[in-house]
Amino acid sequence: MSRPDSCAELLAGHFAAGRHLAVGLDTDPERIPESVAPNGSPAERVLEFNRAIVAATAEVAAAYKPNAAFYEALGADGHRALAGTIAAIRELAPTAAAILDAKRADIGSTNAGYVAAAFDDLGADAITVHPYLGREALAPFLERAEKLIFVLARTSNPGAGELQDIEDAEGLPLYRRVARAVARDWNEAGNCGLVVGATYPGEMGAIRADVPASMPILIPGVGAQGGDLAATVAANREAGSAAYLIAASRSLIYASEGEDFADAARTAAQKLDAEIGAEAGG
Repeated sequence: MSRPDSCAELLAGHFAAGRHLAVGLDTDPERIPESVAPNGSPAERVLEFNRAIVAATAEVAAAYKPNAAFYEALGADGHRALAGTIAAIRELAPTAAAILDAKRADIGSTNAGYVAAAFDDLGADAITVHPYLGREALAPFLERAEKLIFVLARTSNPGAGELQDIEDAEGLPLYRRVARAVARDWNEAGNCGLVVGATYPGEMGAIRADVPASMPILIPGVGAQGGDLAATVAANREAGSAAYLIAASRSLIYASEGEDFADAARTAAQKLDAEIGAEAGG
């Protein structure tokens, strides 16, 4: 598979081939086996661990999703580890997308800085953003047609409904209002996606009914968070859509905390990929 110019086209190729797995790189130095770069700094050990995980899972991963918070916590060295991780994805899994899970958004001028950092400095293919400030503020992201902008719609955390379930005058909950706005008004460049948690498969079905089948949905919450894989995949399948990424992190990268961690991650990733494929086939 060659690498297209845009992230949307790249992921579309994976979806067509039945690849839907996104490996989350939420790497905690405290959970890295002692055998990994034992004399290195925490950030160096994170990068070495990530390289091993990417190399082990490259055959099944459509995307990798480093969460910025784990790297920012390590200061300047962490930023270098994040940049090195994205470079490792390019090297070791060249057809996989690198999704920066940063949940950015601010006023437009601030977002210009976030855009430069994520795309020009780090080299990410995609980023997660929140919609609270509206389309106008997100313009610097949306203008990058070659990148993919995943907008939070229904998050996977238990308290998501506190605001996301608030209904408008027409009785439409906020998460669906967001999904409709992204699909109908924000996606002029064809570079928008949504984030919808696997912990809410009913809401996934409602959102799929609101947006085109081709719009990619990034789905966290499978694995350690206990999301319902079967119901989540079914909600997409029943809507006639193959445009989704199932993201798992801790259940994959910490499948073993011993020296066999990379082999265990490969086995866990292959198992989850097979489960996704079985569910996708109905």
